[in-house]
Amino acid sequence: MAAAGERPYDVTLFGATGFTGALTAEYLAEHAPAGMKVALAGRNMEKLERLREGLGRDGGPTIELLRCDVTDEGSIREIAESSRAVATTVGPYINYGEPLVAACAKAGTDYADLTGEPEFVDRMYLDHHETAVESGARLVHACGFDSIPHDLGARFTVDQLPDDEPIKVEGFVRAGGTFSAGTYHSAITQFSRARQFAQVAKERKGKEERPKDRRVSGVKGRPRHEDVVDAWVVPFPTIDPQIILRSARALPEYGPDFSYGHYVALKRAYQAVGLVGGTASLFTLAQIPPARKWLLGRKSSGEGPTPEQRAKGWFKVRFLGESESGKRVVTEVSGGDPGYGETAKMLAESTMCLATDDLPETAGQVTTAQAMGEALTERLENCGIAFEVLEAG
Repeated sequence: MAAAGERPYDVTLFGATGFTGALTAEYLAEHAPAGMKVALAGRNMEKLERLREGLGRDGGPTIELLRCDVTDEGSIREIAESSRAVATTVGPYINYGEPLVAACAKAGTDYADLTGEPEFVDRMYLDHHETAVESGARLVHACGFDSIPHDLGARFTVDQLPDDEPIKVEGFVRAGGTFSAGTYHSAITQFSRARQFAQVAKERKGKEERPKDRRVSGVKGRPRHEDVVDAWVVPFPTIDPQIILRSARALPEYGPDFSYGHYVALKRAYQAVGLVGGTASLFTLAQIPPARKWLLGRKSSGEGPTPEQRAKGWFKVRFLGESESGKRVVTEVSGGDPGYGETAKMLAESTMCLATDDLPETAGQVTTAQAMGEALTERLENCGIAFEVLEAG
């Protein structure tokens, strides 16, 4: 097995022929430096060849094609052992993700994905974290809209506050745009596995070490009108607050007592009521096999909006941070289409960051804030995602 720095490919993208995968491939072709060695991996070489032919690569990176099937352990192992960093867009990850995580953990290969599935992340921690620590691999989940703006945004907010006193941060999410079929399928699958998720979360909590001299806690919150966003806010139980709290446990700069609450912001009270009711209905239907099959059939993998529709997408995640001594800061992370364009950008930049940047020494399952922090924030700012301080006092 070659050392990571001696491998033939700097970055390998698995799932490149899917909708989000193709956008990620396009981004790598346009933005990866000329000397970078990029591979696109998937089952269908004909589709991969057509994709490569459509990429504008004049002066760009070298792009190779690799055949790889998630059901073929040998091909997965070869991908991991030949790459410095691997990114995958193939979900739902609870169904298809583990072979690649296992191979990267064993090969000492950095790994990034787009999962928003807490059960998958917890299961990968239980099964592969220790192997990755031993090999030096960094396993970084949720490298898209889930959860980079939230995780790096919370860290950016904390950086504006004292690190020697208790800190409270709240995040308020607003977005416009269409989310991918993959995200939709992952959500329905996760809803249908609530019991399994609760069990694996309990197992992880019992095994994972937590800081002994610092306190980190999540705030459940309540629906209310919030002046900092001039909107109604509802607790938003996505994977994002879990990622943020793990970053806070790993990094002492979050202070001796850190708490975080996570909300979706909506202009009208009836929208908040509709969101809660709609989510509860989806959760209930996902428990019934025929209904779940019908829900999954509403969106097909590979589907996505037109470039014109994506151009209208946007997101803003605003954070309110307060320290015990009374210092207050309002920050915001903002960008374009969250479900496709910006997610592809985030995944590509994360993978290039892991492959080439000078980063803190970490290994095992780590978060974006923990593994890449300022380096990834700077990359994203340079490509159009804004990190701003709106108010400080």
